[in-house]
Amino acid sequence: MYLFFLYVRKIRSLAPSQRGKRPLLLDVPHDIVELTQSENYIQESKRRTKNVKDIQIPERKAVPLSDNDICTMQKIVSEHEERVRKLLSKPFQIPIPGYQLSGRVLGLRLPGPRRPLHDPDEPNALIVYSPPELSEHDRLKVDPCKQLVHVVVDPVLCNVLRPHQREGVKFMYECVTGKRIENAYGCIMADEMGLGKTLQCITLLWTLLKQGKMFKKIEGIIEFRRKYETPILRGQDAAATDAERTLAQERLADLVSIVNKCLIRRTSALLSKYLPLKHELVVCIKMGELQTQLYKNFIQSDSIKRSMEENDNPKKTGSLSALAAITLLKKLCNHPDLIYDKIKEKADGFEKAASLLPSNYSTKELMPELSGKLMVLDCLLASIKTTSNDKIVLVSNYTQTLDLFEKLCHKRSYNYVRLDGTMTIKKRAKVVDNFNSDSSNDFIFMLSSKAGGCGLNLIGANRLVMFDPDWNPANDDQAMARVWRDGQKKPCFVYRFLSTGTIEEKIFQRQAHKKALSSTVVDQEDDVARHFTINDLRDLFKLEQNTVSDTHAKFKCKRCVNGIEVKGPSEQSDCNSDLSDWRHSHNPRHLPDIPLRQCWASGISFVFHHRSHEQVK
Repeated sequence: MYLFFLYVRKIRSLAPSQRGKRPLLLDVPHDIVELTQSENYIQESKRRTKNVKDIQIPERKAVPLSDNDICTMQKIVSEHEERVRKLLSKPFQIPIPGYQLSGRVLGLRLPGPRRPLHDPDEPNALIVYSPPELSEHDRLKVDPCKQLVHVVVDPVLCNVLRPHQREGVKFMYECVTGKRIENAYGCIMADEMGLGKTLQCITLLWTLLKQGKMFKKIEGIIEFRRKYETPILRGQDAAATDAERTLAQERLADLVSIVNKCLIRRTSALLSKYLPLKHELVVCIKMGELQTQLYKNFIQSDSIKRSMEENDNPKKTGSLSALAAITLLKKLCNHPDLIYDKIKEKADGFEKAASLLPSNYSTKELMPELSGKLMVLDCLLASIKTTSNDKIVLVSNYTQTLDLFEKLCHKRSYNYVRLDGTMTIKKRAKVVDNFNSDSSNDFIFMLSSKAGGCGLNLIGANRLVMFDPDWNPANDDQAMARVWRDGQKKPCFVYRFLSTGTIEEKIFQRQAHKKALSSTVVDQEDDVARHFTINDLRDLFKLEQNTVSDTHAKFKCKRCVNGIEVKGPSEQSDCNSDLSDWRHSHNPRHLPDIPLRQCWASGISFVFHHRSHEQVK
């Protein structure tokens, strides 16, 4: 109907208006057009238009369109659209004569038979897949559009990859395309921080995007836990029976045989070729007197006892959960100021704590001497500032602790910058670039581990303090890897502060337990020491006062006798080794860091320390 209506309108539009004063140009004879500039043309026009009203227009009836007419019109429309589409789709031509582009399009597919996207014979080419060789007879049978070709990583990417990164890209490609295990598509990249996992994954994704296929997902987590996870965890317990350990070894061997085919693992030891020496120091620090009193008062309160009962019996409900109690204890280990509001409100666990505070106690002015860790930090910063031109990064899980750091910087007149969750991404980049520049006067970079623990390169600093531990060892490792990265030129010192005998050491021990479990599967270490039982790890609400380090005491270390390390660690050990293979310092004499030696009297009780690699002389 719509086409019929258009056709009728078109027919009627051909008729001249009956009210017109002059005829249409189409009605003027051709010989008159030739007289357009003569007087004869004007007179002739007047004569012809004089009796225009007498012209009778014949009526034309609308005729319905046939199917052939409609098809003809549709064909005309489609041809027109195709013509316009071709005109619009013409490639852009640069208006400058003789101009040539300086770059090329990544991943450009060439027309014709299938061919490698990049030249496999090019020097330094990274070939992740090579097709099987075919005879001349077999090649004739293969469809040119379906023949297998080399998969070559884009030279723009492969030319910046280091040897271990090239190996990683090829390994991952073989895994995710099912070349290593038939009908299995996936892999585990367990490299440590700083080895370029991000660059390797980007290279893999770009290669798959341009030259790869689709894959399948993994399933069966319940069966995995029943068969592997639970038996292996039980066997890792220091209190495990012989039968449980035997079963764990059998299941572990079975799991490792499967995982080896789809797991690639390189430690940060590879970075020793490219980076300067790194020292890691786990510093155990005695709490201040007020901290100790508040800590004991809290864990002995009725609220904590009820919380433990409710944790054992889920049907009971109370006002203070075990998780909330742990958080309060962690904050108390940092400084009493962080729990002052709870004490003032007489919250659960702090009903009688107000009487322990000094009469002149105030949070307006920072008192470092009320916190053992803050006293050591204050002394450490002063020593670094006066003996070197080093910069330092201070990391904490709590923004309240960063507030304390700011007060300390104001008190000592230190230049600093702060990065937490309130800072925009754009501003973060400017702050980091400015801090890393040699012209910057900033001495301290304050960092919230939740907001900036991953991805930042703070190579302008060569010292870092992890002020409080996280339950997840990977989070702490990520945060501590901010300074020992590509581009670092100076020896690095990474300090981990722990309040001696407190919940912080319990958290640290749990981290060590998780790392030991990881080593059995990922690093395939059979002789991992079992230092902790599950009951030890669960005994969180207990203060060990009569020890220099609860962690070292649980090791039952055979290398230390009467507070003296009589036997050093093995020559093959480094920062990645178990803590029992680190150096154990009961005094400051053999510490590798001079500023930390000067801080021993501020409250340090014990130090584990080791280096990343042997220094090349």
